[in-house]
Amino acid sequence: VQLQASGGGLVQAGGSLRLSCAASGRTFSNYAVGWFRQAPGKEREFVATSRRAGGSTYYADSVKGRFTISRDNAKNTVYLQMNSLKPEDTAVYSCAAASGLISSSVTNEAAYKYWGQGTLVTVSS
Repeated sequence: VQLQASGGGLVQAGGSLRLSCAASGRTFSNYAVGWFRQAPGKEREFVATSRRAGGSTYYADSVKGRFTISRDNAKNTVYLQMNSLKPEDTAVYSCAAASGLISSSVTNEAAYKYWGQGTLVTVSS
């Protein structure tokens, strides 16, 4: 599976952005797709995951109620709608895919085999 993330940019606090993760190479609907982020000087952290098509979604506590992950299997694309952005959301956001992802592993980046390049999100105060 090849993944291509896009949609990052500069936005003011309180604003919104939508990230896209376009996939190719395999049957997209069979894969869980997640978003992780890495802020400067910090470790990469889990943001959100959509399990297989029609499956569950999971969010980090820090983004619950503000971010929404969705997928369009016809377009082989997963979206991350980010609302009410805060300066602490500034990071490089990467999407990743996994097959056979179990619920206890959704936040574990090691469980994701395929990774796209990151897209930078900068939130100004």
